[in-house]
Amino acid sequence: MKIKLLWSFFAVIAWLLSSMQSVQAEGNAEAGKKKFYTCGGCHAIEGYTNAFPNYHVPKLGGQHDKAVIAALNAYKTGDRAHGSQPQANSMQGNANTLSDKDLEDIAAYVSKKVLSTDTNVITGDPAKGKEKTAVCAGCHGEDGNVQDKDGKVLNQDYPRLAGQYEDYLIKALKDYKKGVRKNLIMGGMAQPLSDEDIKDISAFYASKRGLVTISD
Repeated sequence: MKIKLLWSFFAVIAWLLSSMQSVQAEGNAEAGKKKFYTCGGCHAIEGYTNAFPNYHVPKLGGQHDKAVIAALNAYKTGDRAHGSQPQANSMQGNANTLSDKDLEDIAAYVSKKVLSTDTNVITGDPAKGKEKTAVCAGCHGEDGNVQDKDGKVLNQDYPRLAGQYEDYLIKALKDYKKGVRKNLIMGGMAQPLSDEDIKDISAFYASKRGLVTISD
């Protein structure tokens, strides 16, 4: 009961914060394709994994543009780290070279990719994960595509989770729980989750149609 009340509290806070967002990203997808070239060394290779700690490099194709911009800005500020050594944060180094216009263009490019119907390797229990994602649906949608039942996008500030690699989602949730990723809402949401909860939730989203590896 306490966990449900805590999740409900953070869900309300997330809704209030999202209602204050205003500016829509206005990027140029063609320009973004050229600027994505360096990113493609990791993010355009199907099944590519991070060396240490070992987990899949996230799929970006079909991700909401504003969520991409938010993620890159989090790397810039240090609110999000890449790898186990903050001083060797390669994503922060890459993001710091990008202007606001670069961010918008890259986000516009990756967001226009057609969603995948491929399935990921799953080790958790998607059925149990679905039961545990009720509160997540307020921001990420019932299936992780940030859409309501009619297919309308809820809020592009929130990332699409559907189709993402299971082990990447596990890593992200554990980082939020430990405070490695600094986000008030997600930190609060992840805190009460057990390792099994995190594995099952990640399995549920990874089993859905969604994000794709960018191949062009």
